Amino acid sequence: TFTAWCNSHLRKAGTQIENIEEDFRDGLKLMLLLEVISGERLAKPERGKMRVHKISNVNKALDFIASKGVKLVSIGAEEIVDGNVKMTLGMIWTIILRFAIQDISVEETSAKEGLLLWCQRKTAPYKNVNIQNFHISWKDGLGFCALIHRHRPELIDYGKLRKDDPLTNLNTAFDVAEKYLDIPKMLDAEDIVGTARPDEKAIMTYVSSFYHAFSGAQKAETAANRICKVLAVNQENEQLMEDYEKLASDLLEWIRRTIPWLENRAPENTMQAMQQKLEDFRDYRRLHKPPKVQEKCQLEINFNTLQTKLRLSNRPAFMPSEGKMVSDINNAWGGLEQAEKGYEEWLLNEIRRLERLDHLAEKFRQKASIHESWTDGKEAMLQQKDYETATLSEIKALLKKHEAFESDLAAHQDRVEQIAAIAQELNELDYYDSPSVNARCQKICDQWDNLGALTQKRREALERTEKLLETIDQLYLEYAKRAAPFNNWMEGAMEDLQDTFIVHTIEEIQGLTTAHEQFKATLPDADKERQAILGIHNEVSKIVQTYHVNMAGTNPYTTITPQEINGKWEHVRQLVPRRDQALMEEHARQQQNERLRKQFGAQANVIGPWIQTKMEEIGRISIEMHGTLEDQLNHLRQYEKSIVNYKPKIDQLEGDHQQIQEALIFDNKHTNYTMEHIRVGWEQLLTTIARTINEVENQILTRDAKGISQEQMNEFRASFNHFDRDHSGTLGPEEFKACLISLGYDIGNDAQGEAEFARIMSIVDPNRLGVVTFQAFIDFMSRETADTDTADQVMASFKILAGDKNYITADELRRELPPDQAEYCIARMAPYHGRDAVPGALDYMSFSTALYGESDL
Repeated sequence: TFTAWCNSHLRKAGTQIENIEEDFRDGLKLMLLLEVISGERLAKPERGKMRVHKISNVNKALDFIASKGVKLVSIGAEEIVDGNVKMTLGMIWTIILRFAIQDISVEETSAKEGLLLWCQRKTAPYKNVNIQNFHISWKDGLGFCALIHRHRPELIDYGKLRKDDPLTNLNTAFDVAEKYLDIPKMLDAEDIVGTARPDEKAIMTYVSSFYHAFSGAQKAETAANRICKVLAVNQENEQLMEDYEKLASDLLEWIRRTIPWLENRAPENTMQAMQQKLEDFRDYRRLHKPPKVQEKCQLEINFNTLQTKLRLSNRPAFMPSEGKMVSDINNAWGGLEQAEKGYEEWLLNEIRRLERLDHLAEKFRQKASIHESWTDGKEAMLQQKDYETATLSEIKALLKKHEAFESDLAAHQDRVEQIAAIAQELNELDYYDSPSVNARCQKICDQWDNLGALTQKRREALERTEKLLETIDQLYLEYAKRAAPFNNWMEGAMEDLQDTFIVHTIEEIQGLTTAHEQFKATLPDADKERQAILGIHNEVSKIVQTYHVNMAGTNPYTTITPQEINGKWEHVRQLVPRRDQALMEEHARQQQNERLRKQFGAQANVIGPWIQTKMEEIGRISIEMHGTLEDQLNHLRQYEKSIVNYKPKIDQLEGDHQQIQEALIFDNKHTNYTMEHIRVGWEQLLTTIARTINEVENQILTRDAKGISQEQMNEFRASFNHFDRDHSGTLGPEEFKACLISLGYDIGNDAQGEAEFARIMSIVDPNRLGVVTFQAFIDFMSRETADTDTADQVMASFKILAGDKNYITADELRRELPPDQAEYCIARMAPYHGRDAVPGALDYMSFSTALYGESDL
């Protein structure tokens, strides 16, 4: 057994032994064996054949064994050189114990106990295997087969093995171990079966070979997994960086193309063209800009996510290409919005200018048309000779009519001056159709001068006959003076009685009712005035009949007839009861509206404070510490469920609000809460509880990812809450500094302490907002206290895959890593140029440091 064990190691050095006591006498192969199993170089051996040379070599080997903490009792170099079998075997067993068994450690047990515990753990799933020692527990061979099947199930069909056939079991295990696991056959199946108690040392030696064979494979797998994990993180981060660069480039290019368009201030001559520009700008604001706003927001989110992932994976912060920082994009966006604001102001000013021109032109046309319509026929009227054959009343009427015309003519003087002023302003503003405006204005002015001359000539003719038939004329005049205001009063009364009204309160309808009653009280006096006006008309008729006056026409001062007055008066009398009925119906409707207001107000005054109370309770829950984070999460979810169960009351209030809207009720003095307030408060409540639950979930993720204990989380939260005196959920710089000192950080008041604190603030507050959130505080504390991957760990993993060489080959990478990650490494690893380099050797050390930003990749 010892010979086979020694040969399993010496084979790596290209040599073998056949007889332990003979082949180790000169000490050369003994020193070589120690170098192979320890991985260290011993002192240079003596190559002479003399006894003194052999004793010197053996002493060097024994001194090396003793340097490893092994006490050699009664074992001397002379006995080994003399071929003492007992001493030689004892020395080999000591070497096996020290280098093959002593370093075995399983669950705080080592050496023999550790190896035994390892065997028990690995064979525990096999019901017919019970390993309790290193002798009789292995006689049936199932223990050896179980170890092989546990690690390499494809090598043994364990289900076909029988406990009553130990020779077959042992030989199967020995043959498979030698053929597939490179473990030499150290034991004989017949000796084990034929011995009541197999040799414990032999069994231990052979079993230790299984431990080292399988533990080496496990290390390689662990190393490969570590590298895969690190490479996957790096690949994901590189993709995020590429996505950020592309999105930033596209957004900046869009801004670069858009700003010149917004800075173009070339004016248009027509309102239609400027309105088209305004429509294009509205399309930009409505269709083109919103997606870019979303892209800008997503860009900032991607940048923050990438920086968080880099920080959590212990990578250096991402620095975008020059000109593509978030601040650069914000500056470019600010320039865009500034140009956008200036463009919109310019568009509106231009539209106002063109609108002013169009308005002036339209105003000129309207006033000119009104004036031309008024002057139409006036020249022919002024040239009539009707006064020559007219009666006294006709003369008086013509004279008054002419006076009225002169007043009207004087009143129209302002319009003519306005027309001329508008034409002048249009000329000053370079109106495109100024020639036609000027021609029309000149025609109006010439006609106006002619009207003035004709008016003066007619007045002179009428003044010669102005005293004819004054009595009838005075009566007509009195009738007109009193009929006109009374007619206006009746028309106003009819308009008021038929006017639709919109009221929102009982007080308003009561005010209308009071005003209506006051109106009805004035009807008797109005009827007296009507009878008086009709009396004047009757007096004129009496004079005409008495004196046979020639009444060639109607009253020249008014067109209001007694029939019209009587008809309108009768209409007013019919409208009064209709108005009474409408006011009564509206009063009943306002009473119903008041009932709806009170019903809504009663519910809103309960729900509004309830929402506010829940918001305050959630705020207290988010800063208190009761139980574990999972307990807090369960508590918050139960709290969320209780809040959701309150939804039917919100729905009921929505129903009442719908009735109020259908009734067109716009205010409610019974409550300060509107439905919009309730909706916003309810949405904020749901958002706050969801955000608080998410914060606790993130704390759980941070705790689990960083290996932080619940006690540490409680300590962090207690310290944070203690210094968060305003309960804002954040700490200022001085509060954060005091919190760190309370947790044991040594931050002095000198320049070195200030520099250290500035470094910490740059980590927890990278955007320099002047506050530290609890999540940033947890990230920092977890980073300071938790174990993370380092470049040295990745370098050590690559060294395992390379078989302890200082370089690694492409074939080794493809054998140990997944294809995509193996090719990723091959493409980025630099060639290795050390003295022990071979063709195709790759430098995994510089690659490992580059992954963590300690060198260029």
